[in-house]
Amino acid sequence: MAGTDHTREQAEIDGPAIILVEPQLGQNIGMVARAMLNCALSDLRLVRPRDGWPNTQAVAAASGADIVIERARVFESTADAVADLQTVYAATARPRDMTTDVLTPREAAARLRGGARSGLRAGVLFGKESKGLTNDDVSLADAVLMVPLNPAFTSLNLAQAVLTLGYEWFIAEAGAVDAELAVPKETRPANKAELGGLFEHLEDELEAAGFFHVREKKPIMVRNIRNVLQRARFTEQEIRTFRGIVTALSRARRKDGESG
Repeated sequence: MAGTDHTREQAEIDGPAIILVEPQLGQNIGMVARAMLNCALSDLRLVRPRDGWPNTQAVAAASGADIVIERARVFESTADAVADLQTVYAATARPRDMTTDVLTPREAAARLRGGARSGLRAGVLFGKESKGLTNDDVSLADAVLMVPLNPAFTSLNLAQAVLTLGYEWFIAEAGAVDAELAVPKETRPANKAELGGLFEHLEDELEAAGFFHVREKKPIMVRNIRNVLQRARFTEQEIRTFRGIVTALSRARRKDGESG
């Protein structure tokens, strides 16, 4: 649908990062960029794009959404791509072995608007065209994003999925809800890098204590632990406190081992 008007003032470009995990085709990335700029979104992040980056096919398919293509950043892992964010949603069906909130795009957009008003940085994960997101990717998210569609045919392509979320974001400003997390002025919500540091610290100590004694169950156990902690919505100060607790418990365990 034609509709570019260079005489009109550009809408304020803001909003959540759109993170494509292992996108396969340059054309699809370009169409996502076009959908993003339709909704005044410009923070495009790519995790291991299959055909490399930059990509001439992406530029052509973007149909003039050059600002999004030019600003796109490439990351080696999903964890790296979300490290600076405090809120992350995953566009996927909820994994059966995980318990997490499920939001519609409209609900997610209202929360994202409220969070933005409080200075929270956010992003939405979208998986590769053929298989979607892995459970490990979803474990990094605070909630799952699902589009209510005809149950007999729910298939969306990548650009459609991004446009659905982007459109709801674009029209949600008037109805934005306040951020769910009331944070004292002396601290701030933890970002995903800080939360990841806590996960690794705790998992290393659990490993040392023999908690993961059934090796084949470890991946599911790790995801479940991370999912529980994600729901706590830690502040930066709470992360430091929790890590202090883990350190104190591990020291006590080591002392008991030495005395024994």
